[in-house]
Amino acid sequence: MKRKILPAILCAVLLGGCSAQTFLVNGSNGEVPTSQKSQHFFVYGIGQEQETNAAEVCGGVDKVIKVEAQQTFINGLLGVITFGIYTPRDAKVYCKM
Repeated sequence: MKRKILPAILCAVLLGGCSAQTFLVNGSNGEVPTSQKSQHFFVYGIGQEQETNAAEVCGGVDKVIKVEAQQTFINGLLGVITFGIYTPRDAKVYCKM
């Protein structure tokens, strides 16, 4: 019984650690992000928010292709190591050239 529980827990932790939210605004997908920054949250990010003004980054709303918020494996690992005290997330903005 114990031999089955540990792999199941390990699998759930590894598969459940990454997420991405992508918002397509104008046109097709961008290849390389124009702006990429790490957003820092504390205590699982409860009640906290940070904004990225995509129109300002791209020089106008019509130049924004997509905006993406992503929690990578490394970000999830940092959250696990610090027991949720520090939980970073990456924000990316893709612009038309």
